[in-house]
Amino acid sequence: MSLAGLIAAQRVEHGIPHAVSCRAVGVSQAWFYKWRHGGASVRRKRRAALGAQIEYLFALHHRSYGSPRITADLRAAGWRVSPNTVAALMAEHGLVARRKRRRRSTTRSNRSARKAPDALRRDFTAEAPDTKWCGDLTEIPTDEGRFYLAAVLDLHSRRCVGFAMDAHHDTTLARAALCTAIAVRGGSVAGVIMHTDQGGEYTGETFAAACRGAGVTQSMGRTGSALDNAVAESFNSTLEFEVLRDHHFATRDQARHSVAGWIDEYNTTRRHSTLGMLSPVDYEHAHRKHLAHNPADRLGGECVAQATGPPLGLKGRFAIAARRPAAALDPEPPRPSGRNTTRAGTACPPRARDTLAAHIT
Repeated sequence: MSLAGLIAAQRVEHGIPHAVSCRAVGVSQAWFYKWRHGGASVRRKRRAALGAQIEYLFALHHRSYGSPRITADLRAAGWRVSPNTVAALMAEHGLVARRKRRRRSTTRSNRSARKAPDALRRDFTAEAPDTKWCGDLTEIPTDEGRFYLAAVLDLHSRRCVGFAMDAHHDTTLARAALCTAIAVRGGSVAGVIMHTDQGGEYTGETFAAACRGAGVTQSMGRTGSALDNAVAESFNSTLEFEVLRDHHFATRDQARHSVAGWIDEYNTTRRHSTLGMLSPVDYEHAHRKHLAHNPADRLGGECVAQATGPPLGLKGRFAIAARRPAAALDPEPPRPSGRNTTRAGTACPPRARDTLAAHIT
């Protein structure tokens, strides 16, 4: 017989009040009555539902999202929850994002080649699209041999505006990624600063001629300094963290398909901490809408925003709606009221510094 059952039996068999029995055995009356009435409290039910939703979102994003991005997804779905609560529940459920490891450099510097000056000096902010780009190459291991990705990122939205993949690590690959970015942006990108490292693929004449032909100004960081091209290095590290660690590619075609799919998800769905938990495409869309309603403004990457999190892009909304389990479709359980409400049911105050958000319409 359980302790609570013993207390109840004392009342039935001997007429001893529940309060007296609880004091005698050293338990609270609230604990006994919770057992007697059966089921968990509203707060416990909400916490259990929140834990299930966190597990679903963690699996949906391939175990790569930590508590800040999970919190943004929950807020977009209508939950009022703090990052600390999400972090605690993730720890309870054993949900830990994989750790990043140091990436091997693929930079091959040509000391005799022409070097462009550093026009950014580690200032990776951009007030408008297509003003500052950055690029880098990274290796993708396959059983067929080495395979390389060249990517071009817009520093305004962190969007990967162009990329190319090939078995050869050379200036032709870097030029192909640049030409793709130019085409995606409409073909007219005169005035863009293209920042890279001093690898031979970027100092070569093939890449330099492509930049001159498009009116793009080259910029280069110092040799051996990853911080001088930190955004591109971070992109490559995220690729390795979210794709390459868990996938073994037998062929280059498999690698090409997987990496291209991840880049599409990165641009359209994946939340970016620098963008106030918006995806790059959603950020650019919100920026255009804001300028359309406020033509006098020239907002960049530091706009005041709500921290409740904007709606997902179309792909993200459709993916979640299509793959969400039946339990996750239920609305948030009712929140308890009263003076004993814990932090699990409180909302976080908005951050003072954020970016474009859902209130821009």
